[in-house]
Amino acid sequence: MNTVKPTLTARTSGPRRRMVVENDEFAAFAKRIIKAHGRRVAAGDVEALTDLVALSTLLDTTITNAVNGLRQHGYSWTEIGARLGITRQAAQQRWGGDKP
Repeated sequence: MNTVKPTLTARTSGPRRRMVVENDEFAAFAKRIIKAHGRRVAAGDVEALTDLVALSTLLDTTITNAVNGLRQHGYSWTEIGARLGITRQAAQQRWGGDKP
């Protein structure tokens, strides 16, 4: 079941609320899969350890791409940092570089 909720405010054409399809169920599914993979490794599947570490690298890259996309849509470092429970400065230092 998809639900819709207000999200971050885009600043491309003035303040407004964007509506997006809720992703909570999808995120919960992804968490279950990653935890299951970790349990398989812990149960003695040493060959899968490399794949598990590769998921970590992929997740870091995906987060960076998501933050860059939000910035391109006009979201501020303050808005992004607030959603992550960090300061705008911390968000900008981690993902900003020399980008606007």
